[in-house]
Amino acid sequence: MKHLSKKLAAAAVCVLAASTANADFLDSHIAYHNDVIYHSFIIDRLTDLTAWTDSYGLLGDPQTPRNFDPIVSLWHQGMLVTFNDDDPTIRPGEQGVYDAGFRAYNLMPGTYLFTIAAYDNFAMGTSLGSGFLRDGETPIPLAEWTEPAGVLSPGSFVRLNWDMCPAVPEPSTWVMMGAGLALAGVMARRQRR
Repeated sequence: MKHLSKKLAAAAVCVLAASTANADFLDSHIAYHNDVIYHSFIIDRLTDLTAWTDSYGLLGDPQTPRNFDPIVSLWHQGMLVTFNDDDPTIRPGEQGVYDAGFRAYNLMPGTYLFTIAAYDNFAMGTSLGSGFLRDGETPIPLAEWTEPAGVLSPGSFVRLNWDMCPAVPEPSTWVMMGAGLALAGVMARRQRR
């Protein structure tokens, strides 16, 4: 119970920090149906990451333009970590039905890459070198393209938001760390005798 309360407290701190200091965003425009936006960033410690788009437009709001249906992917060392096409539940009330979002836990330090593309320009595999579905096609301006999702003349704007916060160790990690410290204590005690 004590470990659980520590974990909940750390999670609460993370949520508060993410809502203020750790949030970041990237505004971009896609000109053609087969464009892919690349954005790299560095993680310097074990981190949980939440990423979401809020550009598609909320249903029922006639003032909000309908932009393209985004696909967001996360890559590390050229390998796919996770991706999402439609998940408006990461930030309910901010996202439209076709907005993307994902949560990735316990990301190791290193350089990561976001890719953003319009539906249905999915990655062709788990390696970035495999390319994307619409690579090599003659580019079609978004204003002249009817997306496979049914968006007529979609707008080009997309905003990718993300929060990073230090990962909270799982209870099993605490148990293993405690067992390791106990074993080190036993060994040190034996050597003193």
